[in-house]
Amino acid sequence: MQFNKHTSIYLQIADYMYDRILCGEWPDGQRIPSIRDMAVLLEVNPNTVTRTYTMLQEEGTLENQRGIGYFTAADARDQVLSRKREAFLKSELPLFFSTIGQLGLTMDQIRKAHEHYQQEHEKS
Repeated sequence: MQFNKHTSIYLQIADYMYDRILCGEWPDGQRIPSIRDMAVLLEVNPNTVTRTYTMLQEEGTLENQRGIGYFTAADARDQVLSRKREAFLKSELPLFFSTIGQLGLTMDQIRKAHEHYQQEHEKS
């Protein structure tokens, strides 16, 4: 995993984990890699992974079953989807609108570009 120097590593690990949940690789209620295994996989200090797991556990995305390991929560996907949508609408969408305004793009041009994007990804 390539880390961005402008964002805390533990938050980037959380995003990595959110992506695994959203794409279905880690379904609701499934056991996930241990802290140690995740640290080895991502080549980071286990303390950094511990910080991420603690944060995700506090927000309810992960559950720690003592002596067994960490699991995604029963509603992890819905939680992550809700969080990501809220973050997108709050921070990324305003930037998007600002950019299309600066570039003088119309909603029709955006719609056509979106349709093209969907067609290209349906082929994959």
